[in-house]
Amino acid sequence: MRSSKFFFLFLLGIIPFFTLAQNRGVDTTYIDEQEEKLVLRLYSSKKYTEYRVADPQLVYSPNTGLNTGFGATFQKFTLNLAGPLGFLNPQREKDFPRTTDLQVHIYPTFWIIDLFGQFYNGYKVEGPGEDKLARADLSIRKFGVNANYVFHGDKISLAAAFQQSAIQKKSAFSPFIGAEAYYVKVSGDSLVLPESDFTTNQNYERADFFHIGPNAGMIGTLVFGKGFFLTGSAAANLGFSISTPDQETADRNTKLKPGYFLRGFAGYNGPRFSLNLNYVYKNLALAEVNELGQSINTGNYRFIFAYKINAGPKLSQNFPKYNPMKIVQRIFKKD
Repeated sequence: MRSSKFFFLFLLGIIPFFTLAQNRGVDTTYIDEQEEKLVLRLYSSKKYTEYRVADPQLVYSPNTGLNTGFGATFQKFTLNLAGPLGFLNPQREKDFPRTTDLQVHIYPTFWIIDLFGQFYNGYKVEGPGEDKLARADLSIRKFGVNANYVFHGDKISLAAAFQQSAIQKKSAFSPFIGAEAYYVKVSGDSLVLPESDFTTNQNYERADFFHIGPNAGMIGTLVFGKGFFLTGSAAANLGFSISTPDQETADRNTKLKPGYFLRGFAGYNGPRFSLNLNYVYKNLALAEVNELGQSINTGNYRFIFAYKINAGPKLSQNFPKYNPMKIVQRIFKKD
């Protein structure tokens, strides 16, 4: 589809810009970066990307569960590995296809950068007064990028709240502004919507959606006591959205659609350990298919325990040679 090709060209064009969004230094009265610390974390999380249809309202919930995993952060590079444990997720459909949710969150000074690559397979459909319907054939593909410039980024750190790789020492607030682009494909082996509830021209077996536009918002952190914090951000967007269904009876549609991106973090983050709960939620409104309202909503909530240790001299000296963030920066670095 033309819209999906445009999205990937857009993403390819801005990757060098992202990798060169290097730190310009922080205000040390507000932020302690702790680059010498190796952050080890144990966490539980739940990621999901749901599909919502309006009038009548239907919710397509993915076959995801509670993930348990571990991770590490050192010199601004973070790697987390997690998966669902069977005894913690008895409600999951065992015969559904596997789902993969890849998310990259990068927080250089003055920037908030999010990348999404989501491959969801198998959904449960629930509507008013109806039993849940299992659709193992239904799949959603979502690729997205969100980038924001934080005006007072030298005084406020999302890396402290989300990755525990820094400590926010004083309360701070800042507006931010940026842009986002998303490509979504919804498809199934049969019609996606229940035939009894929707007309022929509203229904489809596959539809492609493209969204691009500006956004703006506010981020703030409240620090109280010694190490306790509350961090939140909210952004609103107005995007140019295109829907392209496969049905001959449904026309391609172009609309301006609003949406929002919310983040919340709370807990304790000290020099030795951190304990916190965080939640990220993105609402993506899609252009209608013959006046049928739809949206894709992505969420991720995590409970984290992190322990910080001083890295040895060999690791500190040798890791920059292999740090993927440093390698990519060197590739695109200008003379």
